[in-house]
Formats: sequence, C-alpha cells, structure tokens
Amino acid sequence: MRFSFVAKHRVTWPVSWICEALGVSRSGFHAWLNRSPSRRAQYDEVLVAGIRSSFAGSDRTYGARRVWHDVLAEGLDVGLHRIERLMRQEGLRARPRRRGLPKDGGQRHAVSPNILDRAFVASAPNQKWIADFTYIWTAQGWLYVAAVVDLYSRRVVGWSMSSSMAAQLVTDALIMAIWRRGKPDSLLHHSDQGSQYTSEQFQRLMADHGITCSMSRSGNVWDNAAMESFFSSLKTERTARKVYRTRDDAKADVFDYIERFYNPRRRHSTLGYLSPVDYEDQAKLA
Repeated sequence: MRFSFVAKHRVTWPVSWICEALGVSRSGFHAWLNRSPSRRAQYDEVLVAGIRSSFAGSDRTYGARRVWHDVLAEGLDVGLHRIERLMRQEGLRARPRRRGLPKDGGQRHAVSPNILDRAFVASAPNQKWIADFTYIWTAQGWLYVAAVVDLYSRRVVGWSMSSSMAAQLVTDALIMAIWRRGKPDSLLHHSDQGSQYTSEQFQRLMADHGITCSMSRSGNVWDNAAMESFFSSLKTERTARKVYRTRDDAKADVFDYIERFYNPRRRHSTLGYLSPVDYEDQAKLA
C-alpha cells in the first residue's frame, strides 16, 4: 500500500521525500515498481479491456451489472464486485436518468378501461403490446416519437416519428407493428388516454384488426410504467445528452438507438440480462 502511495504521488513530490516520510527505502520502491505484474493484475487488464468495450458499446450508459453480463458473455470468469471495483478505478460511471415530458392538450374521445392493470408480463409474443409517444427537442422544434413495445420481450415492434403530434403519429407506429409481427390474434394494446389513442382514426385501426384496447387511468403514469421505462432509457442513454441541429438528425439517432442498439443489444434485467432479440431467439430454440 505504501509503495502504491509513492507511485501515485511521485509526480507531485520527490520520491525521496515520500519514501522518507513513509519509512520505506527508495531501492525497495524501485524494485516494486519494476516487478512483473501479478496474474491478478494481468487478468484485471484483460477485464478492463472488456469493460471498456461494453461501456463504449452502450454509449457510456451501462452500469456495472449490465457490463458484468457483457463480460461474462465474452467467456471471462469474474464476479460483479470485481467489475464494480474496476469501473470505479477506471472512472466509468453510467449517466444519471432524467425525466419530464410535456403534456398532451388534445381533446379525448372514447376511453377504454385499464384491462392490463399493470400486468407487465406476457407468456408469448403478440399477447400484450404497450404504446406511448414522447418529445425530443431539436433546433427546428419538437420531434415526436411514438413506439409500440411487446411486453413478452420488451422489443420495440413499431415506431413512428413526425413533427406533428396528430393521431397519424401513433397510427403509423401501430401499422408498423402489425406489418412486422403479422395480423394479431387475441392481442391487448395498452396506452394512456391521450387524444391520439382515443381518436376515431386510431380506434378504427384497432377494431379492424380485432385488437382489444386498454388504457391507463387518467394521470396515472404507473399504469404504463414499462413504456415510461423505455422512453427513459432512450433519453438517458441517447437523446438527452445531445443537441440536434435538425429533426432528420434526431430521427437518424433514434432509429440507430432502437434498431441497432436497443432491440439487438441492450440487456434487460427483466429478461435475465438478454437483449429483446436474443430473448426471442432463445425462446424459439427452447
């Protein structure tokens, strides 16, 4: 420990001063400094390389637990506490979450009951979809992003982006989800009571495909907490840290986050730290 202190502070004070103050010899310090690294230190270097790769791959948003699962997936044997120690040592810290969205002031029409009732699990794909939209600021004004998530795997199955928060925004996201997943059978779709979701246009699309409608209670964000979690991840891990010059710049970045990171790579604690795509692929093999 004393030699480590000398090494850390030798750029500030002469080595001879520090060694004298700590009661250690300069020759002993230089012998310690030139020693071959231990096996543990060598393995730490391997782990740090894996940690940095995982952290950078997540755009500096992964905490120790998700990094740990990435490192384990690479075949390295290590405990969570060691990952935590090495991340602290390397100064790698996940960015804090931010919350807060503007309100929807549109006129509401038909409101459906809360059938989902916070049961945010599904035993198979295409049983329960949740939906919402959020706002991203650009130099050209707001960009509105709508998404549809399958609760089975937390996969974003549909999305849409527009400069307008009209009903077409959420309608297009649902159309994409239906196109990607096929015609639904006994599907429950849950959203809030926003005017876009209660609109005649959106409700007609739901009815035409035999989709059962469920809606959160008024003003209760916890009734759609899993969807709030996705948008929180989107903002914390990508958009909140950037200034977009144009809406097209923001669209490209959101697309990259959803299709190149979140769906195929982002690890979820609710999925045993698998990504949505990996979770669905493993289920097909079971």
